[in-house]
Amino acid sequence: MAVGAFLEPLVVVTLLFGGAYFNRNKDYNLQKGTSGWVGHRSLKRNDDSEDLGGRPSEEWSSSSSTPTLAPQEPRLRRRKLHIFGYTKIVFTPNTLVFKDRFLSRVLQKFPFLAEAWYWANIYWVYQIGRAISALALVEGTVNVARRHALEVIHLEQELKIFWELPVQHWFLKHPTMLHWINRVYSFIHIPGTILFLVVLFYLTTTRKRHAMTGRVINDSMGAGPALYEARRRTMAMCNLIAFIVFTLWPCMPPRLLSDPNYDGDNAAEAKSFGFVDTVHSKAGESSVWTTNKFCNQYAAMPSLHFGYSLLIGLTIATLPISGLRSNSWKRTAIVVAGMSYPTLILTAIVATANHFILDAVAGAMVCGLAWYGNGFLLNLCVLEDYFLWLLRIHKPVNYTDPDTAVEPEFQSGLMLGGSP
Repeated sequence: MAVGAFLEPLVVVTLLFGGAYFNRNKDYNLQKGTSGWVGHRSLKRNDDSEDLGGRPSEEWSSSSSTPTLAPQEPRLRRRKLHIFGYTKIVFTPNTLVFKDRFLSRVLQKFPFLAEAWYWANIYWVYQIGRAISALALVEGTVNVARRHALEVIHLEQELKIFWELPVQHWFLKHPTMLHWINRVYSFIHIPGTILFLVVLFYLTTTRKRHAMTGRVINDSMGAGPALYEARRRTMAMCNLIAFIVFTLWPCMPPRLLSDPNYDGDNAAEAKSFGFVDTVHSKAGESSVWTTNKFCNQYAAMPSLHFGYSLLIGLTIATLPISGLRSNSWKRTAIVVAGMSYPTLILTAIVATANHFILDAVAGAMVCGLAWYGNGFLLNLCVLEDYFLWLLRIHKPVNYTDPDTAVEPEFQSGLMLGGSP
């Protein structure tokens, strides 16, 4: 475990910074702050690439090392607030005036560093929330979580889907399979999610940039940066919804129902099922992510292990690829490969007694809500503009929507000159 406490975070850091290098902008000169390719293009909301006739980048003033206001760089930019049907246009600081600063040029050269920052925010805000919940736990909350877990079992019994025990018993009879399914649960979730983000960013963003510069001749991927950004926001929404649910409705995982030291209400029933904690036992494969003292052990409902895996699987299964028919064997193979991942994770969370089947169902529902409601997080772009303005940093733009682009040619008539 001592080695894992070092190696596991190292794997995550390596994936994030390795992804930044892998997705670097090879045509951008970090020292000069200029791009080696001419013309910017818009990748629309429908993920189709379209040339909107942007001016060549050489026409922009980039010689100054200090932020200057060129005529085409107004001080304000447009943002749209859209909350439950209410829409309002607001103006925020235009960080493009800081595009020549060193950190801005670093982000232009290594755009995935911004994605690493987003992921860190998504992960740590969620973990801090779980930590606060864990530190605030009292005996009464634990008893409520145990009662909720028993209610889940009763509902599954009524629905005839209480299959957790036979699944775990099968793996207990096959130690080798149990060993590997423990590893899947402990070590795949976070690194697998980051690897997915790295590859998806390459396919939807880096590869599109390479296609524009001639580095990729035939780009069959029909998806652009809008798809990637939507999936990243979906993950953040999953965390937000899940945090609300397990805070209001704590639920004990099956493995904790067998606590031999508990003799209170429902103790006999809770222990009667005989769930085994296969991951955290001496022969298990526990992870630094699941054994720290700030981990909320009573956040089983919903299962983000399954919610994230379903998001990843559905994204892979539905990736738009030009010229690939929906009934072709290649498309079928992609769908099967994509959906194999959530199937594996579902097996892992049930076999290790870390989640009930209904936890996975709730995770799927959270994924669905986040999938279709992730646009809500675009409202936070207003705060991001002010945050980046305070840091004097300009973040690269993927041109997924004229309303979220900064460069004037993508904001025709929407930029406001003068002082903010």
